[in-house]
Amino acid sequence: MTTNFLRALFMLGAAFALGSLSAQASRCSTPSQSGTWGYTYTGTIFTQAGALPTASVGLYSQDASGNITGSQNRSVAGNSGVENISGNVTVNRDCSASATINVLVNGQLQRSAVLAVVYDKNGNHARMIFQSLTLPDGTNVPVVLTVDANRLSTRD
Repeated sequence: MTTNFLRALFMLGAAFALGSLSAQASRCSTPSQSGTWGYTYTGTIFTQAGALPTASVGLYSQDASGNITGSQNRSVAGNSGVENISGNVTVNRDCSASATINVLVNGQLQRSAVLAVVYDKNGNHARMIFQSLTLPDGTNVPVVLTVDANRLSTRD
């Protein structure tokens, strides 16, 4: 009888744990991640002239459809500038996502990036890594850039 009781208790605990994991895995969606976000990114851009340290701080808004607009202040090897960003993110149920971001100065495309994203901390924090960086002429630029983002407010 004790063995059956322990077996039943174990099964109940396992069912609860699996149900909890399933609920967590389905908590993210593109609309659920909408809001205003603050972020930083840091890393390295690799050019023929050598490696260039890079950093940025910015804000963006994401709507329920995944459309992103914002601006950033960036520094590449000590040269700073202000840029606008626009793009789109698609969020998966497991809280992973993919984003395509365009960077513009005075309305002119400077570069496009594809980022892999993971949301954590109940969807209020995101970790990202650049998968690619492409110039308007199609040139791929090797980079190692990571992003840390926090949701500042949700969007109605």
